[in-house]
Amino acid sequence: MLVWERPEPPERPVPAPLSRERIVRAAIELADADGLEAVSLRKVAAALEVGPMRLYGYIATKDELLDLMLDAVYAEIRPAGDGWREVLRSLAETTRQAVLRHEWLADLIGGRPQLGPHALARGEAVLSALDGVDVDLAMPLVTAVDSYVIGAVRREIAERRAERATGMDEKRWQAALGPYLQRQLDTGELPALATVVRDAVHLDADQTFRLGLDLLLDGIEARLRK
Repeated sequence: MLVWERPEPPERPVPAPLSRERIVRAAIELADADGLEAVSLRKVAAALEVGPMRLYGYIATKDELLDLMLDAVYAEIRPAGDGWREVLRSLAETTRQAVLRHEWLADLIGGRPQLGPHALARGEAVLSALDGVDVDLAMPLVTAVDSYVIGAVRREIAERRAERATGMDEKRWQAALGPYLQRQLDTGELPALATVVRDAVHLDADQTFRLGLDLLLDGIEARLRK
């Protein structure tokens, strides 16, 4: 029986009452602070000031805990709007914001089954907004948006982590590697790249994400008009 369907143990009059919700909330707090490597049933039990064996009545394995953590964050992703375009944009934006709040989500999203109640509710909300779209196109459209978001946020989180690990933000990176890049561009062998570096508008992370999303949604709109 999957964890979603398995009943919790009956409540007991003990000094530290437990529930899956409390366990998952404690695990998320650990992951938010120190990443997924900080999450184990032993560490969660310590945070809750209970013995590790008490957790096994609620959660059988760490994989189940990760599934529950992932689904708990899906509760924060509630697409809204009128029409498919607004809802898909909301889906993308709310997913990105959830990942930025919970960096560890970038390591799980897209790679684990999304069958928890909050994930299913998210899927229902999105597909309901696609009512009228060819049924064979509905899931590919959602998958296209999800794939764009997952790729974008994983890159964004990777850059955050690299900055923390090296102490080099974008300006320091440019100062350190700019002279090398300029020497390569001065060879004249990279004219297209030189034009972009010299003349293109350099967007921040928010602008880059939204422009890429606009391009994707424009392509979807063109396809739906056929």
